Amino acid sequence: MSDDFKGRGGSPWGTPPGGNGNGSGNGPRPPDIEALIRDIQSKINKFLPGGSSSGGKPIGLVLIIIAAIWLASGLYRVLPDEQGVVLRFGKFIKTTQPGLNYHIPFPVESVQTPKVTKVNRMDIGFRSERDSGFSQGGGVADVPQESLMLTGDENIVNIDFSVFWVIKDAGKFLFQIQDPEGTVKAAAETAMREVIAKSRIQQILTEGRAKIESETQEIIQSILDEYNSGIQVTQVQTQKADPPDQVIDAFRDVQAARADMERSKNEAEAYANDVIPRARGEAAKIMQAAEAYKQKVVAAAEGEASRFVSIYTEYAKAKEVTRGRMYLETMEKVLADIDKVIIEKNAGSGVVPYLPLPELGKKKVSN
Repeated sequence: MSDDFKGRGGSPWGTPPGGNGNGSGNGPRPPDIEALIRDIQSKINKFLPGGSSSGGKPIGLVLIIIAAIWLASGLYRVLPDEQGVVLRFGKFIKTTQPGLNYHIPFPVESVQTPKVTKVNRMDIGFRSERDSGFSQGGGVADVPQESLMLTGDENIVNIDFSVFWVIKDAGKFLFQIQDPEGTVKAAAETAMREVIAKSRIQQILTEGRAKIESETQEIIQSILDEYNSGIQVTQVQTQKADPPDQVIDAFRDVQAARADMERSKNEAEAYANDVIPRARGEAAKIMQAAEAYKQKVVAAAEGEASRFVSIYTEYAKAKEVTRGRMYLETMEKVLADIDKVIIEKNAGSGVVPYLPLPELGKKKVSN
């Protein structure tokens, strides 16, 4: 062994004394190529004829080229849709971002570049015919043990859904969980059963799907984060939510009856909304008419009372004159529409005691 090799602490990689060679401190450092080449050259020359004096330069040049190629093999590129995962002797060290990067060449370090922008899909409760092993395409096969769930109001619902996810941290994704797809599937089924167990079947089958999907996604993400899975759930999509096939016909009859009940109820409310306002309007009209009649009668009575009081005041001042005037006014009203004949009892013999007022009136109208 040469002195240069011993001076480097006995390590062909040039590890400084006291160093552990695992990348701590100032990080991994390329080996001393010059010393390494000299050491290898001296060993090879021992087996060549003529010792170190013959053919040393060509062999050294070849070794330099081989070393340069080996060092250059540490360059690698990470694409925009990838993350670089650096392994040192199979142990995860770090992740690198897209671009040109460098690692200690094989066999010391290696790199994996998984796709981190690819959207993966996990189906729960059903499988496509292609995934199920059938030759025909376009259909799906139900998986009852995954899709049948118990609701909060003790009904059974057959629900199929899909989970879409991407890799958030490639290092955690590759080394923190053993079966990523199985983990996503188990977490998704657990989360959906938890949400369905708190929901009523009517809500699940109608307007509550968006809320169920949102809550399920939150629970799945929290479970995966606890596992340090490096997975990001992007969407939970409900594909189907129906009662079990054995009771779906009866359930549809119940739904139809409920729809008829709602329609009858709405029609009754519409009729009530039409009749009640009109009845209230008629009642208000009658009340207003009664109030007007009341005001009219009261006003007339007050007017008559005021007239009586004023007449009585005048009567008290001149009783005979007032009495005569009242008599004449009364007779004028009573005899206004009656044919009248006036005979003067005190008339002399030369005066005709008959005044035909009706005939005079008729002649006056005819003229």
